[in-house]
Amino acid sequence: MKKNEGYLANYANLCKEADHVEPDLFERYEVQRGLRDKNGNGVVTGLTNISRIDAFQMVNGIKTPCEGRLWYRGYDCIELVNGFKGKRFGFEEVAYLLLFGKLPDEAKLKEFRDILAANRTLPTNFTRDVIMKAPSSDIMNSLTRSVLTLASYDKNCSDTGIENVLRQCLGLISVFPMLAVYGYHAYNHYENDESMYIHRPSKKLSTAENLLMLLRPDKRYTELEARVLDIALVLHMEHGGGNNSTFTTRVVTSSGSDTYSVIAAALCSLKGPKHGGANIKVVEMMRDIEANVFDWTDEEAVRAYLKKILNREAFDRKGLIYGMGHAVYSLSDPRAQVFKGFVEQLAAAKGRQKDFALYSMIERIAPEVISEKARIYKGVSANVDFYSGFVYSMLEIPLEMYTPIFAIARIAGWSAHRIEELINMDKIIRPAYKSVMQEKEYVPMEER
Repeated sequence: MKKNEGYLANYANLCKEADHVEPDLFERYEVQRGLRDKNGNGVVTGLTNISRIDAFQMVNGIKTPCEGRLWYRGYDCIELVNGFKGKRFGFEEVAYLLLFGKLPDEAKLKEFRDILAANRTLPTNFTRDVIMKAPSSDIMNSLTRSVLTLASYDKNCSDTGIENVLRQCLGLISVFPMLAVYGYHAYNHYENDESMYIHRPSKKLSTAENLLMLLRPDKRYTELEARVLDIALVLHMEHGGGNNSTFTTRVVTSSGSDTYSVIAAALCSLKGPKHGGANIKVVEMMRDIEANVFDWTDEEAVRAYLKKILNREAFDRKGLIYGMGHAVYSLSDPRAQVFKGFVEQLAAAKGRQKDFALYSMIERIAPEVISEKARIYKGVSANVDFYSGFVYSMLEIPLEMYTPIFAIARIAGWSAHRIEELINMDKIIRPAYKSVMQEKEYVPMEER
């Protein structure tokens, strides 16, 4: 292959020439790029009872930006978080809500937790034969491979009946932490020459507690660490049917495909840096700022460096201040708002107040820097990724695990959307594309 790599550049240029579509054609034919118009309004492609995002409200007949709100099955996500704060872990409770449409009482919650605990097991030798066989630094790829391989162990893999799909989804929700963490430890051992740790999950622990226990060599964690991670999981569990990975879930489900293929497709969507990988870029950007700004308390120095980032003169030279702005929210991301208080608690416990102060400063001044640089159609504010990466760094979670943790949370939402699509599915989701191809006369080989 290496001997012939020179041809790729030439063929790539042919692709660029053949596939280029003039930007003005999108406007001429009223095609919404990314399924969103220039004002950020998305194409409505379905109906859902699972969640809702509020970012605008009508005021005197005018669409007006408002403080963001996120609803899970009719409940404000902030009220849900406040409801179990300091009392119990919330991931399992909210997973029940997303799947079944109502909040569980104590008996139902215990039953559901027991079901998930009983499913925290992998087929015999799966870890050795699948996860450890071909370790990868891309844990999302490892996770996807594991999910697809699990299909081989399921005798009813292709049965799309609701009862069977629910069984499959509950199984995947249960084992995602194991698949991700074991994948990381295999990579860390074989590629980084570190010690191998394969801990078994505990039936008595929550998803957040198990995740930390499985990841850490000594299995130890504090209650605050587990609770903040639990909040992070809850806030990442679901975000409407319009996000890329959830839409992928529904598109592939509509084709009649099996659960493992559907979730694998969603994982492939989530791993993209424009979706689930955003918090990694935030952490990398913050490290760059901390290394290049001498005094982190000097607001003008921080502002000047943010301008350099925005002007493509610093960091990755992409012109983006990562963690700022969102495709849907305008004035605020409610997940970031409620999460910030827990982040502050963890920063105090970890002695990272100076870092938290810098994050808070950038959250405040970055929107001003962005608005000075470019005309924006809606407000710009910190999104949940701005703080989640900081939390994971304080929890000493490796960068390779950031997006897999997102997946460990979002599998609950994907499962709910898959089941909803199956129950209401009428036709395969098949969007239309406007062809701008020019017709050509056939040219015989000898005349080309």
